[in-house]
Amino acid sequence: MFDLFHKFHGGVGSLDLLRGLRNSRQKRRPLSLSVHLPSRLRLASCSPLASVCRCAEIDVYLQHLTYEMGLVGCHLGAGRRVEQFYLTGGTPVIVHLQRLMEELHKRFDFCESGDHSIEVDLHHTDWSTMGLIRDQGFSHVSIGVPDMGPDADLSVDCYQNPAPIHSLIDAARTFGFRSVNIDLGYGHAWQTPHSFAAKLATLIELEPDRLHVFDYARAPWRYRLAHTPGAGAFCSQADKDAMGRICCEQLIAAGYHYIGQGQFVRTDDDLAVAQEHGRLHRNCQGFTRHGCCDHVGFGLSAVTQIEHLYVQNTDDLSHYRQALDAGQLPIYRGWRCETQDLVRASVTEQLSCDLELDIPAIEARFGLVFREHFASIWPQLEALHAKGSIDLSSRFIGILPAGRLDVDAICDLFDPRPDAARRAPFEPIPDQTFEKLNPS
Repeated sequence: MFDLFHKFHGGVGSLDLLRGLRNSRQKRRPLSLSVHLPSRLRLASCSPLASVCRCAEIDVYLQHLTYEMGLVGCHLGAGRRVEQFYLTGGTPVIVHLQRLMEELHKRFDFCESGDHSIEVDLHHTDWSTMGLIRDQGFSHVSIGVPDMGPDADLSVDCYQNPAPIHSLIDAARTFGFRSVNIDLGYGHAWQTPHSFAAKLATLIELEPDRLHVFDYARAPWRYRLAHTPGAGAFCSQADKDAMGRICCEQLIAAGYHYIGQGQFVRTDDDLAVAQEHGRLHRNCQGFTRHGCCDHVGFGLSAVTQIEHLYVQNTDDLSHYRQALDAGQLPIYRGWRCETQDLVRASVTEQLSCDLELDIPAIEARFGLVFREHFASIWPQLEALHAKGSIDLSSRFIGILPAGRLDVDAICDLFDPRPDAARRAPFEPIPDQTFEKLNPS
């Protein structure tokens, strides 16, 4: 995910969102929607996998979610076209999924050729569930791969039985999903480079279309709440660096293409093709083919992005309910891009998505002299040019093949952030020059 959350603050709230929704309604841009279902509520007593009955809690949550969609929908206007949809949080019970999709279809016009994505939980999804999910219009599926727990037998240096993942991938192929993504974390205290390499090799054999690989210490937003209790239970930085190198070596050798932000894809994947043709973009959910859309999020911790405005819902369930019960939107923080932020965002998006930057176009758009504006990092860019990572001139910056795996760190040079957020997901073994540019 495009990580802007360190910039969010409480000075942006519901009124800002209402103005953004009005702007979206006036300009009639297509929409990208996301809905978050909290993992602790996704299983009901009707499921044999549920240990506690949460039917009442889920019903209450869906009622509030429906009310939130109504509040937002009335400001967006009727019949808005949806080109992209994300459902995050894990596999819902099908009856709840059907109910949710019915409510969404009442308010929005879902484009049949759009990208509709869902996250599923490996241990709560089977063949029949995959078929029912496909029937609801989902075309992309993301499977979260659990890791061995700290109580596992660490003398057995191998990955758990891959059969359930293989079964879900087979089901996705059979039911005609457009792509299968594997979410794979590394860096838990009980992981070793050797065990991670074996685990990754097993997954590569299953031939998913995409793999999103991330460090648990800097997990994507949708995983952070789930992994907060284990914060600090990480392996050494040296082992994590080794795992990052293993990702690059094994996935590139297997024919995967590195997009950025931890996302590897096959060369014929939609994202790779979009990048090749200059149609790849980023939004608050990550890389997308639908850069012209306003993104609207519903549910706990959901994020909305309308042009240069970002707002986020509360991640506290009781606060979420209380706000909606009072007829208010459950916003608790956000961020609005200022001019300097827009310059950096435009530069980093073009470099990460197009792997090149038209400098005169940036200068004309923002009324600046590029080399003067980024004078503090120009020597670093020249060093990267000398290294062979980038092509650099007064009119152009291009990421060369030797710098593809460094694309995140190169973009970070233009967008100063806290050190913890600056580290590239897959920084290869740096030479002495590049190490000085990217201190860890």
